[in-house]
Amino acid sequence: MNQARRRVGLAALLLAIGAACSDGETVVETAETRGERVYQNVCIACHNADPSKDGVVGPAVAGSSRELLEARVVRGELPPGYTPKRQTGAMPAFPYLADQVDDLAAYLEAAARP
Repeated sequence: MNQARRRVGLAALLLAIGAACSDGETVVETAETRGERVYQNVCIACHNADPSKDGVVGPAVAGSSRELLEARVVRGELPPGYTPKRQTGAMPAFPYLADQVDDLAAYLEAAARP
């Protein structure tokens, strides 16, 4: 019983701290911000941190179509008729990103805007 009270007290304390630290605004994450996080966590290993610039290994990818991203990122293929910017063939597939392709596409589309 004493341990249960401590847990409830700790939970209440954590909620109070969270409320005190909050500015009262709800942060809504957009597809673009989720895509930026994916890009920064995965893609910049080869591509430039600025997707409109070439990286050391990978080319600039700002404005890449969703079709290209799904083929290249998820399956490690190229869409029919697409000519790659570089012929290295170094990019592996990242099938675990399949559910994040729309977010990545939103970020790269925004990165292509002036």
